[in-house]
Amino acid sequence: MPWTRREFLLAGLAGAATLPLIQTGFASKLLAPQDPATDPDTILLDELQRTAFDYFWNEADPQTGLVKDRANAQGGDSRLLASIAATGFGLTALCIGHHRHYHSRAAITARVRRTLDFLAHQAPQVNGFFFHYVDRRDGKRVGATELSPIDMAILLCGVLTCREYFQAEGIRRNATEIYNRVNWPWAMNGDDLFALEWKPERGFSAIRWDSYSESMMLYLLALGSPSYPIPARCWKRLERPWVEYGKYRFISAPAPLFIHQFSHAWFDFRGRRDTYADYFANSVLAVQAHRQFCMQLNSRFPSYSEAAWGITSSDSSKGYVAWGGPPSQGPIDGTIVPAAAAGSLPFLFPESMAVLHHLRRDFGSQIWKHYGFVDAFNPLTGWIDPDVVGIDVGISLLMAENARTQFVWNTFMRNPEVQLAMERAGFSHTPQLATGNKQQAELSTPNR
Repeated sequence: MPWTRREFLLAGLAGAATLPLIQTGFASKLLAPQDPATDPDTILLDELQRTAFDYFWNEADPQTGLVKDRANAQGGDSRLLASIAATGFGLTALCIGHHRHYHSRAAITARVRRTLDFLAHQAPQVNGFFFHYVDRRDGKRVGATELSPIDMAILLCGVLTCREYFQAEGIRRNATEIYNRVNWPWAMNGDDLFALEWKPERGFSAIRWDSYSESMMLYLLALGSPSYPIPARCWKRLERPWVEYGKYRFISAPAPLFIHQFSHAWFDFRGRRDTYADYFANSVLAVQAHRQFCMQLNSRFPSYSEAAWGITSSDSSKGYVAWGGPPSQGPIDGTIVPAAAAGSLPFLFPESMAVLHHLRRDFGSQIWKHYGFVDAFNPLTGWIDPDVVGIDVGISLLMAENARTQFVWNTFMRNPEVQLAMERAGFSHTPQLATGNKQQAELSTPNR
């Protein structure tokens, strides 16, 4: 069974101090319109997105729609292990592919229809939740894998994106059924915080999703549920610890960079804040700090530089690892993870694009395969991952699209349950200030 985000959390991602209030403001400019025939950013992003779409099209079972957790970067392997998280990214990828004419629109629509019908009526589930790793042919649990609330949330984000984009009656009906039957309070097991996981052999984990992380999407989806909503107080129970690194101060658990990306792939936090933070501005700061952190590793690992940064949970030469910073986490060894920069495109567009151009130009076919960038590689040792990982391909595709057109944000945020969730969590609109090509975010002295 693959090593997952869960093992990292079980190894010590629990508990933090209660936070003071935080005030933020941000200004951002996403990808400006250019001549697509000559603009190098547009050309590279088109290439990245098309190859990512190909992964989700080719590596999904054509009948169930379940997407492989990982695959050989050149394609063509016979693995059967699917993940519901990769499937959630894949459903959103189908919306993007339909929108951009990456494949036959009729075939894409039929794939979405079959996938949602399978998930609604055939895939094994417990209280509306699916198991994390399943056989892509029938959706049955593989091994001792867990029922995972956070991976279910990622799947549902894809389901609800399809519901808003395709609008067809059967798609909307099945998507609504999949969402509405999820019994969110059950997964809290008598608390106001979600249990990390559930297994039929031993019940709920004692570890909770108790701190700021990618779980923002989980709590918001549960807040907006029309059938099994959780109380608004659950949002307030999340701890929001501070990280300080040089001139940067932002909310973060001690975790890899993806926690500042995943919820933002669907939920549009731009120009919004709750009692505690402007989370888009917070992610800008987290990415800026991460970039600086990588650059300061250069004396130990010269593979990192201003044009080559990005470490987040990924494959390594020794297996799947949760690494990154600040603060430093995991056995960092000079490995570069392209999805770290690609998933940061809406936050630091020029700096992230500089990384992608450098990697594509200077490493070429060594790391660019049939499905785009390999999951990770180490220029210092020559190790190159043979695989791509579905969730990393997914975050790269979705954030590239949001940086270009805001398509995923605009589609997903039309869901009335999502709007209700933001209201129940106490989000309000804040002013946006345009200041040119750089994206900036400043955290002021917190109110107490």
